[in-house]
This record gives sequence, C-alpha cells and structure tokens, in this order.
Amino acid sequence: MFENKVVVITGAASGIGQAIAREFEKQRAILCTIDQKPGCYFTGDIGREDILLSFARRVIDDYGCVDILINNAPPLMKGLDSCSYEEFNQALQVGITAPFYLTKLFLPYFAAGASIVNISSSRDRMSQPFTESYTAAKGGISALTHAMAVSLSGRVRVNAISPGWIDNQDEQWEDSDILQHPAGRIGKPQDIASMVLFLCSEQAGFITGENICIDGGMTRQMVYSGDFGWEYRPGER
Repeated sequence: MFENKVVVITGAASGIGQAIAREFEKQRAILCTIDQKPGCYFTGDIGREDILLSFARRVIDDYGCVDILINNAPPLMKGLDSCSYEEFNQALQVGITAPFYLTKLFLPYFAAGASIVNISSSRDRMSQPFTESYTAAKGGISALTHAMAVSLSGRVRVNAISPGWIDNQDEQWEDSDILQHPAGRIGKPQDIASMVLFLCSEQAGFITGENICIDGGMTRQMVYSGDFGWEYRPGER
C-alpha cells in the first residue's frame, strides 16, 4: 500500500515514532526520519529553524516530493514550578512550530493524496500538576490539526492522534494501573502505529480534521473517590 511512498517522521528514534517507522518500513516506504539521537536519516533538533530548513531541503533534493508527514517529536514536559521562559518556548517550538513550519516547507511538494498525521496526547484534554509546557504544546497541535485540514482542503488530509498511557519500555504494571483502562491493558506503541497507517491509507480518504484519542477508554471512565473501589489519598504519589 505504501511502497515507494516518501514518509517523513519526526522523533523516530524510539517509542511511538520508531514503531511508526517500522510499520512503514514493512510496507517498503521510503523513510525520511529525523531525531536528535543518531541513527536516523537526519540528525538534529527540530526546535531550530536552520535544522528544519536543512532537513526539508535534503528530503526534497533526494526525493522531490512528500507523500506522508508524521509530526511525532515530543516536547519538553515541565510546569509552573520549574519551567523557564526559554524551556516553555522550546516546548512550543518542538510541539507546534515545527509541525507548522515543516508543513509550510513541504507545501509545494506534497504529492496527490498526501496525508499529515500529528501525534498529540490525551493530555490535550486532561492534566497532571506541573506539566504545562507539554500540555500546552499538545493542545496546540490538536487545534493546529483542524486549522491545517481546512487550509489544505482538497490537497492534503490532516488528522491527529491523541495517545493515552503508552508503555514504551515493555514494563510490568500493577493491577491498579491496568484497571484504569476499560480496555483492560496499558497501551503499546503498535496501537498508535496501526492507526497512523490507517489514517494515511485510501481507506481513510473521507477523514480529515479529526483527532482520534487512543487511550484504552481511560478518559471516558468517571472516577469518584469512594465509588467502585477508587479512593483518593491526598499527599500520596
């Protein structure tokens, strides 16, 4: 389905990004990945304009077009207690500015039937204390998704995925962790990668501007202390 399609993925060296890259590789796509960690097609910090320009120029020089853009690179997670002005702006640069600017740079080169998938987070609708930089960036990319879908109407489909609790390390979890998920388990990177491939396929040709939350139902489960075995214990972490 994706053989010889040019697929650009940010933050592809580990976790969800790596799982997405592997799935496209199985489909014989042409991968143009970028990460700060070495080993990708391009190494660099997408929070920097010069890196984005160099990366986009290399992709176009090498292949001439882009079929799929996956904006996955995660922003910094810090909050009101510790996040500096510079760190907050850096989180927004990685999480919002880079997806916007890469789309702008690739705009003349998107192939017919092109697709963009932005990786947001269920934190675009719920929060823990002191996670403002990450949450703001994820809220921004969710809004940017429907804005770009309208601007690129008829040219590029643009959708987002909001992952919930995803286990990137294959850890062992307590029953209390699992029971927070109506699906009965913690999420895996493959859960997100599978949806990415679907959204980029012709089967999803009538879907654009959507944000699909993949969280095992966690954000749908109402929790009240004292009901159904849930108990809130202030001060405990």
